[in-house]
Amino acid sequence: MEKLVQKKKPGGLFDTLKTVFWAIVIALLVRTFAYEPFNIPSGSMIPTLLVGDYLFVSKYSYGYSKHSLPFSLPLIPGRILSSEPKRGDVIVFKLPADPSQDYIKRVIGLPGDTVQVKQGRLYINNEMVQRERIEDYILTDGTGQAIAVPQYLETLPGGKVHRILEIFGDQGPADNTDPFTVPEGHYFMMGDNRDNSADSRAFPARFRFVPFENLVGRAEFLFYSKDSSQPIYDLGSIRFDRLFKGVN
Repeated sequence: MEKLVQKKKPGGLFDTLKTVFWAIVIALLVRTFAYEPFNIPSGSMIPTLLVGDYLFVSKYSYGYSKHSLPFSLPLIPGRILSSEPKRGDVIVFKLPADPSQDYIKRVIGLPGDTVQVKQGRLYINNEMVQRERIEDYILTDGTGQAIAVPQYLETLPGGKVHRILEIFGDQGPADNTDPFTVPEGHYFMMGDNRDNSADSRAFPARFRFVPFENLVGRAEFLFYSKDSSQPIYDLGSIRFDRLFKGVN
């Protein structure tokens, strides 16, 4: 006689909960040890990063500290499996003054460097950093008006080339600073939108330099970008030309 094959009954609620549990565990592991998503809420890194960009940050680039863990759980002493950042890397870090806040800036000064801005020009170890004027960047202000902003290609020691903006030319509020010497185990950060960035030039003196332990990871690539001033259902405001673009 032909046997009847009995259909396996669905596992029901228990199997569903088990699947959800393992999905959460895997997501947490990926977020902790591989890649974590972040979005850009301010214009301090224009033109490299725009408000409304969403990007992945590699958590393994510089090793792991307590700030690699959810809620900065103090389970990792110092930093393990560490690798030093390179000058010019774009990095997410915990604000020294308030570790609950994530900031994203570019590494300008390495441990032992002296960094200064004089008349709008960046100096590292008393050498003026090379920059080249290129086409103006068209920036939309708070009223929706388009304005042309001076844009430069800046070449950091070591050869990293990236774009910066100087909204006020070389007469911005942070275009003349004291010389800052970066302590060991710390980094000096600046935004690419030089006249519109709260960074190591503006932080209070005791929080000016970012400790190695506070680095969360290196910005790698965008996975989504949308003009955040437009309604969420407005598909025309998605910046398709920025999708899956690497962060320079």
